[in-house]
Amino acid sequence: MKTRLLFAALLLFGLVTVFVSSSVLFDWFGMREKEGNYVAGIVWANFVCGLLYLVSAYGIWKGNKWAIIPLMISVIILILAYIGLFIHINNGGLYETKTVGAMAFRLGVTTTLLLITTKYFKK
Repeated sequence: MKTRLLFAALLLFGLVTVFVSSSVLFDWFGMREKEGNYVAGIVWANFVCGLLYLVSAYGIWKGNKWAIIPLMISVIILILAYIGLFIHINNGGLYETKTVGAMAFRLGVTTTLLLITTKYFKK
């Protein structure tokens, strides 16, 4: 049961992330304009992480311990992107205030998923 829940969480989070970030990057449904002053590096980092969540979900579904690795990479990407966001902000770059909170949320969720997945495979 725990495996299915973890798989479902990663699959859903990954699909939503890929959909939303690709909608902004490729301007599907006019999303780019709706997002305002988005930071391209953050959107690309989220897109890549979304793909990594899906890879990790597949690994969990198949029972492969390597499913931890895409989540580790995602945490590293998000930390680097978050640092990049603050550099962008400090250099006077345009951004949406919600981006700072959204990145903190995404980093927290990804770290939590990594810890849960690591604990699951240590059994």
